[in-house]
Amino acid sequence: MRKPTTLSLALLPLCVSLSAQTITGGVKDSQGKWLDKTTVSLLRAVDSQVARLSVTDKEGKFSISSAPGNYILGLTQIGYTPFFSKPIPLTAADTLLPDFIMASTEGSLEGVTVTSKKPIVEVLADKTILNVEGTINAVGNDALELLRKSPGVMVDKDDNLSLAGKNGVQVFIDGKPSPLSGTDLSNYLKTLQSTQIEAIELITNPSARYEAAGNAGIINIRLKKNKTFGTNGSVTAGYNIGTYGKYNAGFTLNHRNSRINAFGSYNYSQSLNISDMYSFRDQADSLFEQETEMRFRNKWTHTFKAGIDYFLNAKSTAGVMVNGNLSDNVLHTDGPMEIRAKSNPDVPARVLDARSESVVDRSNVNFNINYRYAQSATRVFNIDVDYGFFDLNSNQYQPNDYYEIVSGQRVYSYSSNYRMIAPTDIRIYSLKADYEQDFRKGKLSYGAKFAYVKTDNDFSRYDVAGSSETLDQERSNRFEYTENINAGYINYNRAFSGVMLQAGLRIENTVSEGQSTGRKLNNGVFEQYDSSLNRNYTNLFPSAALTFNKNPLSQFGLTYSRRIDRPAYQDLNPFEFKLNDYTFQKGNTRLRPQYTNSFGLTHTYKYKLATAVNYSHVKDIFTQLPDTTERSKSFMSKSNLATQDIISLNISYPFQYKWYSFFVNLNSYYSKYKANFGGGDRNISLDVFAFNFYMQNSFKLSNTLTGEISGFYTSPSIWQGTFRSIAMGSVDAGLLKTIFRGKGTVKASVTDLFRIMQWKGESNFTGVQSIASGRWESRQFRLNFTYRFGNTQVKASRQRKTGQEEESKRADAGSGSTPAGN
Repeated sequence: MRKPTTLSLALLPLCVSLSAQTITGGVKDSQGKWLDKTTVSLLRAVDSQVARLSVTDKEGKFSISSAPGNYILGLTQIGYTPFFSKPIPLTAADTLLPDFIMASTEGSLEGVTVTSKKPIVEVLADKTILNVEGTINAVGNDALELLRKSPGVMVDKDDNLSLAGKNGVQVFIDGKPSPLSGTDLSNYLKTLQSTQIEAIELITNPSARYEAAGNAGIINIRLKKNKTFGTNGSVTAGYNIGTYGKYNAGFTLNHRNSRINAFGSYNYSQSLNISDMYSFRDQADSLFEQETEMRFRNKWTHTFKAGIDYFLNAKSTAGVMVNGNLSDNVLHTDGPMEIRAKSNPDVPARVLDARSESVVDRSNVNFNINYRYAQSATRVFNIDVDYGFFDLNSNQYQPNDYYEIVSGQRVYSYSSNYRMIAPTDIRIYSLKADYEQDFRKGKLSYGAKFAYVKTDNDFSRYDVAGSSETLDQERSNRFEYTENINAGYINYNRAFSGVMLQAGLRIENTVSEGQSTGRKLNNGVFEQYDSSLNRNYTNLFPSAALTFNKNPLSQFGLTYSRRIDRPAYQDLNPFEFKLNDYTFQKGNTRLRPQYTNSFGLTHTYKYKLATAVNYSHVKDIFTQLPDTTERSKSFMSKSNLATQDIISLNISYPFQYKWYSFFVNLNSYYSKYKANFGGGDRNISLDVFAFNFYMQNSFKLSNTLTGEISGFYTSPSIWQGTFRSIAMGSVDAGLLKTIFRGKGTVKASVTDLFRIMQWKGESNFTGVQSIASGRWESRQFRLNFTYRFGNTQVKASRQRKTGQEEESKRADAGSGSTPAGN
């Protein structure tokens, strides 16, 4: 690539003032003729994403401005070699650059195609971005598996998420919070294929514009959306094989011109997955040991997204969108539980053969209407109206056959069989508005949001005897729960000489009501009962950040935020769910929200070496506690652990030399759990030092062939406040081949090459010692093919510039730069 004159490059860093807000300059050809209609791009230095676009006028002059930060200036013109500058700090005063001289290319071009490769992982001041599109070894993974391998993320034995050692993670999809939690959330994430995902954002210090929910921060999963002009699309197909085969396929279609952007996508997948789990419990005078095989069959999953953005004029854009996820799943579990007396632990006293079949249908559809008004960069107004529903229908058949052990042989004793039918309906309504304007040499933004979620769970249990099924009224329950959150925020950003300030305050009022109804047997007569809970509370959530960037090559940052995590509706229902004849689960109406105060210090050196230290104090942290009932039986329930203090350190570094590049991330933390539930064996005092390590290596073997080796390691840690886990890790390898003149790609990879991925945890609480372990089809061969068709050129004529610029802003808003979920 040829560059502008030596004089221009020499003067460029001298002319850039650290207080600049607007950059002006001119573009000439080698003969001194001014070049009009030259596309001028202002790219964010941290990720090369377009911040602003402009074109030179008839005299070859341009003027471009943006919010404070570090940017790269790009110049493209048909028939000339593209140029990209070194990073330029943009702060508070205007800057006049020397004229640029562009060198002509030999011959003429009908168009310019600008391509760029995003780094696998980007570490910014407030978040870490995993660019799923850019990694070979992501092929064939679902969203939960991608999170398991993401820097700083941990997935425990029950598929609960934690970030940098803290639970209470809020998951967003395309900038909007998901109402699901626990098993419902993990099952939904398993239906999202990597081919649908553009990037995963790990936001550890959200500003006041974000919802306050999520003690550990926010994980935002950005789904793909094509931004190219013209008509274009892609088709994809994939195959995975571990023990059983798994299939996925899909397509995208996009049409965009100066007035509209219409887009759509569809994905289909099906799979059969097998996993094994071992559990041991030492309780009272008995020992319980069970080995279980679980077969999860995803009969089908349909995922779709469609929408249209209409550019009303140079300032206004309106859009509508619908997306959904439909799935049909069956879970089979099979495994005997051996029950031994402690006095004779070598010989089982009896055996419980507990098999089950669960049929679960899930339907999730969301609708969005949005409007955006932007008067240049000085005033921006957004409004979003959303409606969504989740329908979950579960039908579980649970036979329990008991055998006595006589002379070493199993002799049938009796059976206790039942069926559980549990439809759950969730309805979500929200309205939000955001406004941003210039104010006292900075940016002032404020907004409000109304959100209402209604959940209805109707649980019916039937005793099964042959072909007869009888409703067990005492074991059936209906739980209705509503949660209304009314929020408002104000946030201010301003750049001073060498310092950037961001401060905000959010207020949230929460009104929740729950009603658990059913029937109890009292003196031989069934009586109706009604357990209700009502809560109304208001909290303030301040946040602040200071960035010291006087030396752009060595920047420091200080952050603070206060967060909340509200109990999920399942954890509040006081009804006692019977998982099997020896294990129960029930909610806790006294479960309170947990609150976190976090303080952070960050440093970025030469835009590459990123270091972050964070301290968090969590009050009333949620934890799942095993407890005892009827001596030999146990139940699981969530309670508020008194406190958790956690200190974390994160270090990351990208490196590239010619054909080789790598990214490495180390996240470590020290955590202290402390609680008193009545003294003795009901006290909890646990401390742990843990870390996880992630590394990605890429090798450019030829112009069309790239290799990749990635791996992660997670040290022993603590799950849910009581379970001590063992270390986990894996190594993946893959190849990417481009074909059909760059329009097609073939990715092949093998996950967990050495089959070392497994989990294990141990707990000792209330005199109950529990051990659990398991593994799944972690080693798989995965193959994926993608073919792109239609227009792939980026055109930036003056007629189309405005629509493209507006869409770029909307894309940033959806990705978290301007949060969509306030």
